[in-house]
Amino acid sequence: MKKTFLLCGLLLAPSLSLAATPPATGAGALDWSVQKTWKLSTKPLDFAQSLDNKRVYVLGDDNKVYILDVNGKEMGSIPVDANTIAIDIAPRGEMLYLVGSDKKYSSISIAFSQNIDISGAPFLGNENAPVTMVVFSDFQ
Repeated sequence: MKKTFLLCGLLLAPSLSLAATPPATGAGALDWSVQKTWKLSTKPLDFAQSLDNKRVYVLGDDNKVYILDVNGKEMGSIPVDANTIAIDIAPRGEMLYLVGSDKKYSSISIAFSQNIDISGAPFLGNENAPVTMVVFSDFQ
């Protein structure tokens, strides 16, 4: 009998100490701060941010998607259908997805061209050609 009572006491002891302990509240205090604030030229309806945090896409109430860089500078805008109510982007930011209230779903391919200053660089062919091919061969 003493062994049974002792065994029951040992089995119940951890649960009694847990009951006396107040429940854990999770992490400590919440610390937060505003990192950046941007002034937008339109009332935002939706937004998406690229996974690399280099671009923010904002759907405005003026039927445009604005593309902003990390400093809030507008990189461009894309006109969209008036029924567009939500946006999302592909993981690498190469596609913009539009969801419309008219049950339409659209995808738009996005690419940015880059101007390269080639003034003073050697060239072959017409200097005013509409297309310029640049070869970086000195980096090895």
